[in-house]
Amino acid sequence: MVDADIILATGRRVISREAAALALLADHLGADFVRAAQVMLAARGRVIVSGMGKSGHVARKIAATLASTGTPAQFVHPAEASHGDLGMITADDVALVLSNSGETPELADIVAHTRRHAIPLIGVAARAESTLLRQADVALLLPEAQEACDTGIVPTTSTTMTLALGDALAVALMEHRRFTPEDFRAFHPGGKLGARLARVADLMHPAQDIGQVGTATPMPEVLLTMSAKGFGAVAVTDGAGRLQGIITDGDLRRHMDGLLGLTAGAVMTPDPRTIGPGALAAAALALMQARKITCLFVVDPDGSRDLAGLLHIHDCLRAGVA
Repeated sequence: MVDADIILATGRRVISREAAALALLADHLGADFVRAAQVMLAARGRVIVSGMGKSGHVARKIAATLASTGTPAQFVHPAEASHGDLGMITADDVALVLSNSGETPELADIVAHTRRHAIPLIGVAARAESTLLRQADVALLLPEAQEACDTGIVPTTSTTMTLALGDALAVALMEHRRFTPEDFRAFHPGGKLGARLARVADLMHPAQDIGQVGTATPMPEVLLTMSAKGFGAVAVTDGAGRLQGIITDGDLRRHMDGLLGLTAGAVMTPDPRTIGPGALAAAALALMQARKITCLFVVDPDGSRDLAGLLHIHDCLRAGVA
């Protein structure tokens, strides 16, 4: 029979210990952290991240985070490095090597390669006198903290601190580079992140695909145009393609009496709500939901009201924007 109270108490103890270790790590950061960031910023090539075992899993995540936030990075497995992959590490790169003990034998060839070719080496370990930190150009020493397990032998707190240290470096570099949401989207075109950062221009229908009529267009012709295009709306534009108004299904219902004898200018809603092509699609969706409308015309942001396209709420939903 599982003792639920013991299980819960253990879970809370682990999280509390790791949280305390992270607070200790934050207070521990200093000049070496700044120097590590400077070395990575100065690299003409990539940040090569390596580690063995649990440190290797952390290294893969750090490399992925760096690469997705504007710092070119690559994980190199130390065992594979000893069998040819050292050729992936060039003189333009900087090596970020992780080892809690600082004595991991599989890392010896990578460390030696960096020393032989004057490749900057940033070491991360929990022992100040370890071989890794003594060899490193920049030594990032993890503060002394108890592992989350009572035996003290399972890498838990130490790997959490290493992972957080990697995140801290990545974000520091990202902010220094003034990495924008648009830059982030360029590296995350798929999935939920890509959808959240999609721009209106990425999802809109171009102006040539939108039903457009003039103010003097008879309503029978307007109805044919609206049905042919299938957006449930047409744009009313002047001779230069500047947006004057919109006709939707709601406008048709409001003018049912004598509708076929009217013109587009008499039925349209003038100066409809619009959005620029560079706006986030999420902002467009929020605007449509707030105004209880199903589409937005996209106009050039120069104030000319030149029609650039149309964004329908279904376009946002299909793309996963929410």
